[in-house]
Amino acid sequence: MPREKFQTLTEQMFYTLLCLKDECCGIDILDKVPAMTDRRVSVGSGTLYTLLEQFTEAGMIRETRVEGRRRSYVLTDRGREMLEREYRRVLAQAADYRRVFGEEDAT
Repeated sequence: MPREKFQTLTEQMFYTLLCLKDECCGIDILDKVPAMTDRRVSVGSGTLYTLLEQFTEAGMIRETRVEGRRRSYVLTDRGREMLEREYRRVLAQAADYRRVFGEEDAT
């Protein structure tokens, strides 16, 4: 049985959605992701525009404006839920790591 699409998110997916908390266009995302991750993560334009199309089709983001070739998007409730689910998953992984290595603040 094939895995459900967007069951988990790659870093590029996560940060693309995070950028879309507020309306922005693709070029904004290409600038914002490296800035918000201290250049640890970047998204290539081919990857970004594929993700934007897939996220739109999945109802995770919606197009808000078109000005020539520039399209702007914003996160939908469904996208926000996916982002929140991924955030909780990553927190659980971090808690597991702390527990396995015996760090005191594990919850």
